[in-house]
Amino acid sequence: MQQLQFALLTSLLLLLLLPGIRSTATAQEQEVNIVHYQPEQVHLAFGDNLRDIVVTWSTRGSPNASVVQFARNYLNDDPTEAKGTWKRFVDGGKKARTQYIHNVELKDLEPDTQYEYTCGSPLGWSAVYNFKTPPAGENWSPSLAIFGDMGNENAQSMGRLQQDTERGMYDAIIHVGDFAYDMDTSNAAVGDAFMRQIESVAAYVPYMVCPGNHEEKYNFSNYRARFNMPGETDSLWYSFNLGPVHFVSYSSEVYYFLSYGFKLLTKQFEWLERDLAEANLPENRAKRPWIITYGHRPMYCSDDKEYDCNSQLETYIRQGLPMLKWFGLEDLFYKHGVDVEIFAHEHFYTRLWPIYNYKVYNGSAEAPYTNPKAPIQIITGSAGCKEEREPFSNDLPAWNAYHSNDYGYTRLKAHNGTHLHFEQVSDDQDGAIVDSFWVIKDKHGAYPTHQ
Repeated sequence: MQQLQFALLTSLLLLLLLPGIRSTATAQEQEVNIVHYQPEQVHLAFGDNLRDIVVTWSTRGSPNASVVQFARNYLNDDPTEAKGTWKRFVDGGKKARTQYIHNVELKDLEPDTQYEYTCGSPLGWSAVYNFKTPPAGENWSPSLAIFGDMGNENAQSMGRLQQDTERGMYDAIIHVGDFAYDMDTSNAAVGDAFMRQIESVAAYVPYMVCPGNHEEKYNFSNYRARFNMPGETDSLWYSFNLGPVHFVSYSSEVYYFLSYGFKLLTKQFEWLERDLAEANLPENRAKRPWIITYGHRPMYCSDDKEYDCNSQLETYIRQGLPMLKWFGLEDLFYKHGVDVEIFAHEHFYTRLWPIYNYKVYNGSAEAPYTNPKAPIQIITGSAGCKEEREPFSNDLPAWNAYHSNDYGYTRLKAHNGTHLHFEQVSDDQDGAIVDSFWVIKDKHGAYPTHQ
């Protein structure tokens, strides 16, 4: 009898407590779901033209919706709603960590206009960010920050770049390869941390990128999934116009990781030939006189690397594949009158004299960058990463015009069709400008034939 009474009492207590238990469990489930659906890693890129801005972000779970709400004044205006797509990304590591990467294109925006936006879904929204669209046409002066080789650890330049962005100093940022160190590390947790880290910059200004050697793991899958550059080439190569400049981004890594396919190399080279030929047409050169390329690994460098970057070893991107000399970029860029070539990979800053085939072709002794007779190359790979700095050679080559291994980044302002201005910011020296120079060209196009 006592056992029966005890059983009945226990059953009654369970019935009384069950709603509370179920309520607690539901609350916990909701809390987990909120975390899973909360947008993170928000960043921007230009679309196929400057009136289109692409918003990209990640969630841990799939809310089955990708929405951006935007307006000139988000709190006081009725926002416009744009919908996009999402894709499931599974990291190649042992844990096969899954996230959902969302992509929404805001099309036909008004030029030279500030917008405020939030992204997500009814299950979770981001903070409200803002961006400003570029002016229409070519007759304006874009400003950019340019650097490569910035990691999650020792991201020395990050704080200063955040301040610059908050002050509205840039129309775009270009990251010339090597992110996070590495995005696949710890089953892609390092990549997630890095993308959250740059959100304070990349959610406010288009963050344009190219792949580096540190993105190679699992066939560049983290890079290709996380970024959405113009075109349909998984962000491996593309171009865009900004004011008087035609920017061309490409992958130096297709020369080094041929195990992922020889076809990528040939397709990129064919695309570069077409893109540069079109950009160099007289009518296009009249509208956008400057052509600037960026890819991760340099053609020339000033340190004693044991591979592919000294006077004894030909760089693959410069001369083409070993022995065959196929798909070299130096001749291609020279033929189509590329004005400036930007690289990273070496953890320092170097400004070269105008150079072609190891020879210096300055405009003149007094003004080497006024009407130079060959492209100007810049290496800017000192933004800061856990691999730290790299030393220069004891005997610097004749084409080395200036060098510094201070942590920092490069600024570019394209004043008009005849004047470019570059600065190198040293974070070690509290933002001091350690190098500054003008590139002045009265005429753009193919360079003279050099013997």
